[in-house]
Amino acid sequence: MSFESRAADLGLAVPDYSAVPYHGLSYGSMKAFHKTGNLLFLSGHVEDAPGHEGAALHAGRLGAEVTVDEGYEAARLTALNCLATIRLALGSLDRVKSLVGSLNYVAVAPGFTDVHLISSGATDLFLELFGKEAGLGGRATIGVAALAGNHCFENVLTIETVD
Repeated sequence: MSFESRAADLGLAVPDYSAVPYHGLSYGSMKAFHKTGNLLFLSGHVEDAPGHEGAALHAGRLGAEVTVDEGYEAARLTALNCLATIRLALGSLDRVKSLVGSLNYVAVAPGFTDVHLISSGATDLFLELFGKEAGLGGRATIGVAALAGNHCFENVLTIETVD
């Protein structure tokens, strides 16, 4: 089964960034992705959604304004935005060979240390879609004081592509 077919079977609502551009580009001088050879690098993605004008859906910090369940959901929505950029960059999710690594940032209140629970929202979705072999790469999660736009989660990905 192809990754595109599996995404449809899972009912994943992957945004179409060829129709509505990823809002993250409004945060400054950057591009959403860079491809070199068989590697695709995604800039930081957050959980905003088309029509929300970049507003955080789960605004604030874990351990204060945002619950673990809300943070997990924010990470899952972020993963959908990453899939949209992967599809835009490669033309199809079927051109993904594997996820090499993800760097995750979680906005946290002082004392909140369960940042790994939040990142699992993204990596669980990648695992569901791509399977264990292609969907699990290296992962690091860092708790930070704040993220742009008051988002609670941000994800940076490196993907190996099929040429």
